[in-house]
Amino acid sequence: MRPATETSYKAGLTAVFDRAAPTYDRMGVEFFTPMGRRLVERAAPAPGERILDVGCGRGASLFPAAARVGAHGHATGIDIAEAMIEQAAEQAEREGFDNVELLVMDGERPDFPERSFDVVLGGYSIIFFSDAPSALTTYARLLSGSGRIAFTSPVFSDDVFPFLPPMFTGLVPQSLLRHLPSDWAPERIRERFHSWLADPDVLEATMGRAGFTDVEVEDETVELTAPSGTAWVDWSHTQGMRVLWQHLPEEEAAALRARLISALDAARPEGRPLTMDVPVRFVTARPRH
Repeated sequence: MRPATETSYKAGLTAVFDRAAPTYDRMGVEFFTPMGRRLVERAAPAPGERILDVGCGRGASLFPAAARVGAHGHATGIDIAEAMIEQAAEQAEREGFDNVELLVMDGERPDFPERSFDVVLGGYSIIFFSDAPSALTTYARLLSGSGRIAFTSPVFSDDVFPFLPPMFTGLVPQSLLRHLPSDWAPERIRERFHSWLADPDVLEATMGRAGFTDVEVEDETVELTAPSGTAWVDWSHTQGMRVLWQHLPEEEAAALRARLISALDAARPEGRPLTMDVPVRFVTARPRH
């Protein structure tokens, strides 16, 4: 039986992404799609290979991977949020991806035989597991002998607001964190993410204990582009920051919205989109079979 705290955390996370699914990464802001393409480039799936995209969302990594493996390959996307799977399935049908399968599934408990896949992808998803280091051992077993895992994470540090580009550290008052549910309180965020993701050496050691070798941890910037400050703030309601928005009192939410829109519009050239370089950590490794 799962601990009550884990069940509560996952129920909350699922609800957030179920509600966000209709507009997730579809608000004119470019970030998850270019990050997904870059993740696939790093994983380099070959024609005919079998792909598993964990926490696939609406398919930012899944569809580029499916295109690369071609008709003789296969791409499976799993997500704990049913609405995300529904949205991705509609896109797969629209774009004629006959080699894509989409399943509602808890990424911490993937139900597949050992060595079912050649590539496992995780775009900002594996990091949300309640116990990611333990779950990674499962993915080592799911990979073929020549397989590899590739996933992304924010670049965490103690002075950066979680999941946001560094420029937001001074724009989002830390006092607002008091409104977050206990699972997302600062100390829980540090416990869940910083304990194994923040230090590359610790991350590499964690991957080794999970059954991986040839671990590479590299940080790159991915450009985030938004038409305006308003567009970015509206988009932020469809991704991880939604957890904060939905728990802020109305007056504080309105003040934060106005503050962010003003600062972001002031940071973009007149008549041009807002662009931000977002640090992203790319992790790749191979199973130690």
